[in-house]
Amino acid sequence: MVTPHPETHLVSRTGWLRAAVLGANDGIISTASLMVGVSAAAATPHDVLIAGMAGLVAGAMSMAAGEYVSVSSQADTERADLDREGGELRDNPGFEHNELAAIYVGRGLTPELAGQVAEQLMAKDSLAAHARDELGLSETTSARPLQAALTSAATFTVGAALPLASAALAPADWLAPIVAGAALAFLAMLGAAGGVAGGADVLRATGRVTFWGALALALTAAIGTLFGTVV
Repeated sequence: MVTPHPETHLVSRTGWLRAAVLGANDGIISTASLMVGVSAAAATPHDVLIAGMAGLVAGAMSMAAGEYVSVSSQADTERADLDREGGELRDNPGFEHNELAAIYVGRGLTPELAGQVAEQLMAKDSLAAHARDELGLSETTSARPLQAALTSAATFTVGAALPLASAALAPADWLAPIVAGAALAFLAMLGAAGGVAGGADVLRATGRVTFWGALALALTAAIGTLFGTVV
């Protein structure tokens, strides 16, 4: 007799984890880079803070809108596929049964057993069976636009607030290096946290986030210096 036991799989986190990491990463990088670039252009600390605040508000709204629109498009595609599949099940159930059985044969079942499995699954919920095994759709991985939008906007705000706080506490002469250093430290912590939450290699996750953050900071600082010199 098989004894059931609870299991927690990391794939169930992919929807909100992707949005959370994207939002926080973008919040830290874009806000810190904006402030470092403005500071490099010889702006005053007050101007740098104003630019950072504007970047926080604009970025959070952009993340929310962008995530909602993009994930809604994914959800629309999923619904269209389900509607199409539902119509095919109504119009030609025999063909759909054979199609599902062929999928199970491809996974290693005998044709006889595959036909029985397809028949029993379709008797319970034919659309769910085809959505899962033919289309690759499930409740765990389905698109959730509102969840993605709120998660990204919230984590972007938190991420952007970190370099802003660093800038507010930094001496005027050291504002840019302190913001850049703090941003890289926050990115490293974010990469490590994302790696742990997603079951990935922590060093690899930390390294790739920190690398792209450092590149963004360096480029915006160079552009700020260039335009500050020209002006």
